[in-house]
Amino acid sequence: MPFEFEHCNIEGLVVVTPKVFGDNRGFFLETYSKKAFAEGGIVAEFVQDNHSKSKRGVLRGLHFQKRKAQGKLVRVTAGRVLDVAVDLRRHSPTFGKWKSVELSAENKKMFYIPEGFAHGFLTLEDNTEFQYKCTDDYAPEYDSGILWNDSDVNIDWKFAEYGLTEADLDFSEKDKKQQTFRCFVESGEEIRK
Repeated sequence: MPFEFEHCNIEGLVVVTPKVFGDNRGFFLETYSKKAFAEGGIVAEFVQDNHSKSKRGVLRGLHFQKRKAQGKLVRVTAGRVLDVAVDLRRHSPTFGKWKSVELSAENKKMFYIPEGFAHGFLTLEDNTEFQYKCTDDYAPEYDSGILWNDSDVNIDWKFAEYGLTEADLDFSEKDKKQQTFRCFVESGEEIRK
């Protein structure tokens, strides 16, 4: 099989490691196979691909869509990120829990995040390029998020390990003002397709 699938302690999250074929000319790898992914437990139809580039210290997220929820298959093609998913599925035993994975051009790992999660990442190198497939189109009217440093979710962004401080971080204006997890909980809103 061209991929290894590591199912995480939060149901639905999967770290995918592709088989890399390399020699003195370079390398080749498959980044997606509908059949192989289904055999690995990921049954998703992707409809949109996105690509971003960021300098070191950019923190994007934690994003989700309230309707037209997006599952994502994310990977890094240049540089390195700490990628984070937060379970926002209200009936999940891991509601409010998070998982982080380091993704890099070197390790070539991918992270599958199904619908019902908030997603974000911290870039660890300049010129980091992040690519992801989505299971639904971007719908700005349903765009929402959770504050990256929410004390109830309490994500460990590993700043010390990566030689960063909060003062080094760069955010969009939108991400500085996202709602707290408590506000999301109290809204009673469910993330839906």
